[in-house]
Amino acid sequence: MLVGLLALAVAAAFTGAAVYVSVAEQPARLGLDDQALLREWQPSYKRGAAMQASIAMVACILGLIAWWLTGALAYLAGALFIILPWPWTLLAMMPTNRMLEAMDAEAANSQARSLIVRWGEMHLVRVALGGLATIAFLWALRLP
Repeated sequence: MLVGLLALAVAAAFTGAAVYVSVAEQPARLGLDDQALLREWQPSYKRGAAMQASIAMVACILGLIAWWLTGALAYLAGALFIILPWPWTLLAMMPTNRMLEAMDAEAANSQARSLIVRWGEMHLVRVALGGLATIAFLWALRLP
């Protein structure tokens, strides 16, 4: 089913982006000094949040359409897993995000590093949810 394949592809793109942030971008930024670290995180977060939020929404909608057309609960599960990063980000990550966004990147701030480390740990939940969505969509596609 085409819509199911599209849901899988978009969820896999979300997961790939989340993995990239956790295994490449976050470790690289942590190698910077505190001031450069925050200066890199702020615009990176804004761009990444917009991209990943829209990808998650598209994958969720495609998953819901696939579920509606087939009745396969695995599509529903995938749609739920891929949209769960939204409430996770809004409820769990947003206080940290807001503190980091409010900091002056040009001023020395020793708290920035510990907050960005915490942010990276919380971001791993987004990786896991994307992975679960991708697995659910794969599972749905193999069902008769």
